[in-house]
Amino acid sequence: MTPIPTAPSAPAAHTAADIPKDNKRITTGWTFYDWANSVYPLVITSSIFPIYWGSMVKAVTGTDSGKSPVEFLGLHVPGTSLQNYSVSAAFLIIALISPLLTSLADYSGRKKLFLQIFCYIGAISCAGLYFFEPNTFTISVFVFIMATVGFSGSIVFYNSYLPDISSEEKFDSLSARGFSMGYIGSVLLLVMCLMLIQGPTLSGTPMFGLTAGEATRYSFLLTGVWWAGFAQIPFFTLPPDRGRPAGAASESGWLLNGFRELGKVWEETKHQPNLKRFLLAYFTYNMGVQTVMYVATLFGDEELHLDSKSLIITILLLQIVGILGAYLFAKLSERIGNTRALSWAVFIWMLICIAGYFVQAGWTFYALAAVIGLTMGAVQSLSRSTYSKIIPENTPNSAAYFSFFDVTEKVGIVIGLVVFGGISQIMGGNMRYSILALIVFFILGLIFLLQLRGRKLREDADETLAPPPATPNAGMPATRK
Repeated sequence: MTPIPTAPSAPAAHTAADIPKDNKRITTGWTFYDWANSVYPLVITSSIFPIYWGSMVKAVTGTDSGKSPVEFLGLHVPGTSLQNYSVSAAFLIIALISPLLTSLADYSGRKKLFLQIFCYIGAISCAGLYFFEPNTFTISVFVFIMATVGFSGSIVFYNSYLPDISSEEKFDSLSARGFSMGYIGSVLLLVMCLMLIQGPTLSGTPMFGLTAGEATRYSFLLTGVWWAGFAQIPFFTLPPDRGRPAGAASESGWLLNGFRELGKVWEETKHQPNLKRFLLAYFTYNMGVQTVMYVATLFGDEELHLDSKSLIITILLLQIVGILGAYLFAKLSERIGNTRALSWAVFIWMLICIAGYFVQAGWTFYALAAVIGLTMGAVQSLSRSTYSKIIPENTPNSAAYFSFFDVTEKVGIVIGLVVFGGISQIMGGNMRYSILALIVFFILGLIFLLQLRGRKLREDADETLAPPPATPNAGMPATRK
């Protein structure tokens, strides 16, 4: 019998399993996004922008305090609180939209496109802060929020590439390498910005015809250009988007299928208890870590009364020591395992909270800052690589999985900042009690981490409950012996 001819099958789109692992060109290019975007948290979140924000609050209110109430959309809000509210608003936006957007990215096979979109939103908004002056205060707050949204949104898609481009045994070292690249690149730009800003201050005459205020605003422009410019390296070297798989729904069904994809990943997580245990641990201990990182400059300014020069030195110290910490704990994880290495880092953070209550200006503060830098890089790097070892191997939904990781972080930051501020307010503005109270988060995180001790991080398919019959084995890891 003559066989009935059939139409040729559409070529299948490449998947995560088709991407070459440990390709030096790809992995090096990937780390350059850390180099590109890490200038935002250092220059904008931690160092130059908070000081400039305070000066704008003083200019708008006509007072000599950055805490003075400023009018914003008809409300009178303390200047420092408005900045914290802006960061919290950006994080809540990302927490709400990133699960859907990452599901859309996985469904459409356009993860790099989403990475580029958020990168350009953040970089252009960052450069837009050049126009931040007293007469543009309100609109500049929204520009700052969009810059934070761009940074936070792009990180989700960037992190999700780690399990795609690296073999599991190199997750820790590659993650540490990425964070180290970020620390080095951001320090280089910060030094350049400080030279630009401090020039007029030291000489008493404008440098390049710029006053100190104008030079500061140019540093925001330079940060945006640096971010978008160096991001072209990973955009060029990362694998091209795989596109939608053959037989997928039409383009018009993106939104609906994004929700379906998110629901599918949510169902998969129900059968992965180790993933839920780790996210719970990450939620609690990272709440403490991120809160300390966001309030460190404010603590040094308001509680220890350090001048801006000392604060900048402290921030540079944190970045430089962070490189050492990321590599040191990556090596430690190779010897004793990820969860044990993370447990040691969290335990050190508990000691940091106790020391923070007693620390004074001087060498004790710089010593504490060095320890914070050491464990800051370690926790961030190891958390990313550990999560990559837990999610299903070669899953096509890596972006959606990392959205859960990112939402956990962002919600934790919001709660941590609220708790910190609330305790400080109750205690009459004394932030030492707030720092000490953060030890509760680290204790809980350590308890949840210890539940993973002795367990295989990525659970075999035959060790988990079978998914519902309607979606048999959808996205579940294959059985591995």
